[in-house]
Amino acid sequence: MKRKTLLLTTALLVSFSLTARASNPAPEPMDPQPAKVMLFGVFHFENPGLDHIKADKINVLTEESQAYLEKLTGRLGALSPTHVLLECEPADQAHYDRLYADYRAGEHQLNTNENQQLGFRIAASAGLDQVTCYDEQEVSWQPQPLFKYMEQHATDRKQRVEKEISRITALIEQRHSTLSLRRLLQLTNDPAEDQVNINLYMATNDIGAGDGFAGADAAASWWHRNLRMYANIQAVAQPGSRVIAIGGQGHTALLKTLIAADSAREAWDITEHL
Repeated sequence: MKRKTLLLTTALLVSFSLTARASNPAPEPMDPQPAKVMLFGVFHFENPGLDHIKADKINVLTEESQAYLEKLTGRLGALSPTHVLLECEPADQAHYDRLYADYRAGEHQLNTNENQQLGFRIAASAGLDQVTCYDEQEVSWQPQPLFKYMEQHATDRKQRVEKEISRITALIEQRHSTLSLRRLLQLTNDPAEDQVNINLYMATNDIGAGDGFAGADAAASWWHRNLRMYANIQAVAQPGSRVIAIGGQGHTALLKTLIAADSAREAWDITEHL
């Protein structure tokens, strides 16, 4: 009798334990937070003349501009980014590693380029050991066939495109001669300005439709480069990371549309920090 009672008690305890486990399952491990990516659109401080639209730029080395950059980069560094990405080619990573290490050691004076004026300062303020190059220049914008096609088959469109480029160039030069660096950076991160930038490619996308697609191919070449740049961002922006990627507005305007379509990553807005 005692043996039967012991077996019954044991069975009841096992049954109770299984029921308790079923009703209170062990919590599943929490998924890491999705990566946050801040796209920081800029104009090229050093103005190397590489952009199709070329304009005289503000001097970022003035006392006023430098004071603003010190405060701005300090604010961004205080956000604790895990990575700072620069518009430089990955093949040049070792070069930037040396320059950044020298800067942190007090042995390198920053040049005019935004990679150093912004990127080095933000990374150092955040206590990062490295900055990361994410540019891609093996593929690039290919406008030559488009302009050749317009020259031969759509001279009126060519004139309109050239007029628009002249208008934008004059506007940029007017802004850079009258506005502060802070206001200029607000504009290079303004969604309305981003839309104007992207529309430059959409406005010529139909040229040559059904006849070689010169406009669409030119636009696709620009998307191609930026998709590769975004792939480099994705490779770094893994779950739990906080990434600041600095790039010309022509890139960031398009990259923002890519991150909006990327369910694995979240856009991290810069505008409130400028």
